[in-house]
Amino acid sequence: MNKREHFLTLFKIGYTSKAPGTWGSAFGLIIGIPILYFSASTLFVLAILVGIIAIKQIDIYEKEEGGIHDASYIVIDELIGIWFAMSIAGFHILTIIFSFIFFRIYDIWKPSIIRKVDKNVEGGLGVVGDDVLAGFFAGISSLLFVAILSLIGFDIKFNV
Repeated sequence: MNKREHFLTLFKIGYTSKAPGTWGSAFGLIIGIPILYFSASTLFVLAILVGIIAIKQIDIYEKEEGGIHDASYIVIDELIGIWFAMSIAGFHILTIIFSFIFFRIYDIWKPSIIRKVDKNVEGGLGVVGDDVLAGFFAGISSLLFVAILSLIGFDIKFNV
């Protein structure tokens, strides 16, 4: 296994037999939490940078493998998506948990524009693009859900 495959599979996490996307998202969550603690904007920028690299590396990999698109063992896109969700939602135990839950729901279900990108955009941009959108919607959904909990009486305080 070469460096590209280690990167794309998150050090072979993508080769787990059950739910590689969920395991890739969990890995991204664990790596992202300490970064998020210090700076949501840093996590956001890192998601963009890793995303740019991933798009290029996926394009190369798909050409080398004869056109295989969005193989289930490529899970770097899950890391990027969960990082987007977390950086939008911010550092709070509830937003982190809900970011993960909503990201997995949107990534699996692929509602609306997420499905269109997944089905119609080729190469690395398609592989990463649907997860970026799922992360965006997951981050917004997490914030809305926590706001609703706060409105109905839960005492939720953010440490800023």
